[in-house]
Amino acid sequence: MTTTHPADEPSATRHDHPAIELRGLTKTFAPPRGATAPVEAVRDVDLRIERGEVVALLGPNGAGKTSLLDMVLGFTAPTSGSVSVLGRRPADVIATGGISSVLQSGGLLPRLTVGETLTMVADVFGRHADVPSVARRAGIEQILTRRVSKCSGGEQQRLRFALALLPDPDLLLLDEPTTGLDVGARRDFWSAIRADAKRGRTILFATHYLAEADDIADRIVLMRDGEIVADDTPGRIKGTALGRHVRATLPDSSEDEALAVLRGVNSFERRGEVVRLHTRDSDALARHLLTATAARDVEVTSDALEDAFLTLTSTPTSTTTPITTLTNSEARS
Repeated sequence: MTTTHPADEPSATRHDHPAIELRGLTKTFAPPRGATAPVEAVRDVDLRIERGEVVALLGPNGAGKTSLLDMVLGFTAPTSGSVSVLGRRPADVIATGGISSVLQSGGLLPRLTVGETLTMVADVFGRHADVPSVARRAGIEQILTRRVSKCSGGEQQRLRFALALLPDPDLLLLDEPTTGLDVGARRDFWSAIRADAKRGRTILFATHYLAEADDIADRIVLMRDGEIVADDTPGRIKGTALGRHVRATLPDSSEDEALAVLRGVNSFERRGEVVRLHTRDSDALARHLLTATAARDVEVTSDALEDAFLTLTSTPTSTTTPITTLTNSEARS
């Protein structure tokens, strides 16, 4: 449920700092029953998210995603390190208004109607006039008289989204936001998110739907065992973790041997006039094909994000070099 209201601050003050900045962030929990070692849910995480970015936070269960989001929202305090949200402490931002969140469950009063819920929260924030437009954007304008207890899981999730939009926050955090939504509702939800991002709202969302992250996010932050193992655009993560496939029409087979041993080429295959290569450096290979050979119709493709996810989360953290080639300014270019 939403917890915020937009800050009445000069715009220069509100935009001098990144949306989120984490430095050396660590969260340790006491050992569970029967264990002796504490649980380090988040380990020395550094992360900077700029205003207006749409960032997907991915990772398997137990990777530390929820613990990280809880610290950004001020629900829990870090064991060590620092959290800065819109240039301030999370608690201060929540008190003055800059964050809204859509969580998987909780936060709704079952005996109220959908309309009563929206009106109650709108009255708290002085934004009663925004209720119709928010209900329309969330796709719940047709169920305003329905009791929350009678709403489906997907309808309740759309209501949470509407509540999060009411304060018009600078930063919107979403934890599995499309759980329970059908395909059409999911599409409508992300259309609304894209529109918000174009207006400058920063979006950070955790999801298990990897196709959503691939389609929606400017940037993906992938966690495993409490650490960030990748931070880049979806395309670059797939290309770096898996390499890319390059296909070209090249009738002359005299180049085959040289192409097969070209630096960065992992495999080479010819089928008639078409050659297929797998490489970690598709830019260099495509450039070589177009400038040093008679190749035409050059195509570069990547494997699915799911394959990169499995590759990066199945290898022990200590043996993996994090993918962090992205600079924040490049994410939206």
